[in-house]
Amino acid sequence: MKKLLISPSKMTLGEQENQIYQNILKQSSELSLNLMAVKVENHPDDFLPWCYELLNASRDRMNYDLLEPQQLPILKKLHDQLISAISFLQVKTLRIAPWPVVSVFVEQHKDVIALDEQLRLVDYIKSIREQSLKDMIPEDLLAFSGKHMASLDPSTYNFDVEWFASTKSAKSFHQMLSDLPGDFDAALANIPLEGDITQYEYQQFVAAYSKVFTDNNEKPTLAPATRLLAMRRPDLFTPITNNRLDALCGALGVPKLKNSDFERYWQDIVKGIQAMSWYKMANASNELEEQLVSIKALIPCFFYYADTKTPDSSNYIKLLSKPKRSTTTTGKTQRRGKESAEILVDRALAADDIPEHIRSKRDSIINEVQKGRGVNETISLMRTIFG
Repeated sequence: MKKLLISPSKMTLGEQENQIYQNILKQSSELSLNLMAVKVENHPDDFLPWCYELLNASRDRMNYDLLEPQQLPILKKLHDQLISAISFLQVKTLRIAPWPVVSVFVEQHKDVIALDEQLRLVDYIKSIREQSLKDMIPEDLLAFSGKHMASLDPSTYNFDVEWFASTKSAKSFHQMLSDLPGDFDAALANIPLEGDITQYEYQQFVAAYSKVFTDNNEKPTLAPATRLLAMRRPDLFTPITNNRLDALCGALGVPKLKNSDFERYWQDIVKGIQAMSWYKMANASNELEEQLVSIKALIPCFFYYADTKTPDSSNYIKLLSKPKRSTTTTGKTQRRGKESAEILVDRALAADDIPEHIRSKRDSIINEVQKGRGVNETISLMRTIFG
C-alpha cells in the first residue's frame, strides 16, 4: 500500500492532477494504519488507474471493523475525492479524444453506465419533445424535467428519469413548473427544435426563464434550466448538476460555475464542448453511433464515474424490485389523475399484441390505473380473467 500511495509522486502530473493527489494524500494520512493493512498487488503507472485502484482498495478490501467511528466520515470523503477525480480525468480526455475513441469508450462501458436504459429515456423524451409542457401529463413532465416519483409506473417509464441530471432537490423550480408550465413553455420557445442556436436565442430563453423566478420572488437557478435545455436539444446542451460540477469544470479547464452563471454556461460549457474535435467530427457508422450523434451534447455524462453498482442505483430498477401491491396492504397507494391514466392506458392498448376484447375493457383498466395499479399489471390481470 505504501508503494501505491507514493507512486503518483513519480508520475508526470499536471497542476490540477497534483492538487487532487495532495488532497487525496491528506485524507489518506488520517487512515494510514488501516490502509497499510490492505494488500495491494496492482501498481498502475498512470494517475487514472491509480485512482481506481486506491478506491477499490479502500472501499472494497479494507477491514471496516477496525475503523473508529470518527474515521468513517474521513473515509467517505476520500471515496468522494477519488470518484470526483476519476470523473475529472475521464471527462478531461474529451479535450483531445477523436470521435472513434469517444464512441468506443461509450460502447465498451455500456453495461456499467446502463446505456440501454439511458437511451430509453432519450427515446421517450424524443417522443414527447414537441408537446408543450403545459399539455404534458404530470408523469411526462417529471420525465422531461428530471424528478423521480413513485407515480412513474415502471411498465411505462422503463428508465430512471433522473439520468443525465437530477433536479429532485430544486423544490422552487418544480413548484413553479407545476403551477406555471406555460411560462416555461414561453422560455423554451426561444430554443428551436432543429438547426443551430444563436447566443441571442439562448439569452432570450434565459431572460424568460429568469422572469418566471423573479416574478415569484425566487432566484433563478442554472442547473434545472440546463436539464430543460438538454432535453429539448440534447445535441447542443450539456446538463449540469452540483455534485459533478467540480469534475466537469476542472476537465474543461474553466473556473467552477455558480448556480447563477447563465452567461458562463453558454461560453464555457456549451461552446467549450462544441469546440472539441470529437463533437465536430461526430458521425454515424452504426446504429449506436447514430443514436449518440443525435444526443452528442449528453456524451460527457457517460464519462462520469460509474461502476458495477451504478445500474442498480437506477430508480427504475428500485421500483421493479419493490414488492407488488396486495389487497391486504394497509399502506397508501399512489393515485393518478384521470387524464394521466387515460393517456397511459391508451398508449399501452395501442400495441399490436393487444387483442380487441382487452381493448374493450379500456374503462375498467383506466379505473384500476387511477387507483394506482400499474398499466401492464392491470392489462395482464385482464388477460388472465378474460383469456
